[in-house]
Amino acid sequence: MSNAALEENNEGIIDVSGTLGFGLVADLLASSQRFFVGQGDLVFNLAGVEKTDSSGLALLVEWMVMAERSGQTICFQEMPKQMLDIARVSGLDETLPIV
Repeated sequence: MSNAALEENNEGIIDVSGTLGFGLVADLLASSQRFFVGQGDLVFNLAGVEKTDSSGLALLVEWMVMAERSGQTICFQEMPKQMLDIARVSGLDETLPIV
């Protein structure tokens, strides 16, 4: 299992990588706080996510809530098929800002 990581690239896009599983998303949530300071739009690129479960989707929902609280817009790009399938089954594919 690969640790999850966040890294802001040169274009201001936040690259998410690794495994978004039950034991890892709490640390990732804590390390993401720095992005939710009310400055600019947030774009999370999920192309580097290797594996996920429902807790990875819960993380995205929490990020949406945090962005709303800070007055920021948020979107998720390049969502892996596994995550998109979980979102469809749970009905979140229509709620999540997927581009």
